[in-house]
Amino acid sequence: MANTVFCKKFQKEMEALDRAPLPGAKGQEILQNVSKQAWQEWQQLQTMMINEKQLNLMQPESRKYVMEQMEKFFNNEATDKLSGYVDPDDIKEL
Repeated sequence: MANTVFCKKFQKEMEALDRAPLPGAKGQEILQNVSKQAWQEWQQLQTMMINEKQLNLMQPESRKYVMEQMEKFFNNEATDKLSGYVDPDDIKEL
């Protein structure tokens, strides 16, 4: 049986990540408090943010922005809207 963690995003016991996704204390915090599903959902959102906002993760301000958005996401706070993205569920056939 897979390890579980109480996910702070979904507020329930869920499957845990296999290993820390980031180095250091932040990675350990995520490993102990974020489920595999929440991490996967964050990775999808992060990819869209990086692409739409054309972030260069070599720049400290871009990395800081991504980390701030990650904290908001896992704490169920509003993240920045992506103006170019349209959720397929929002599109209605004519």
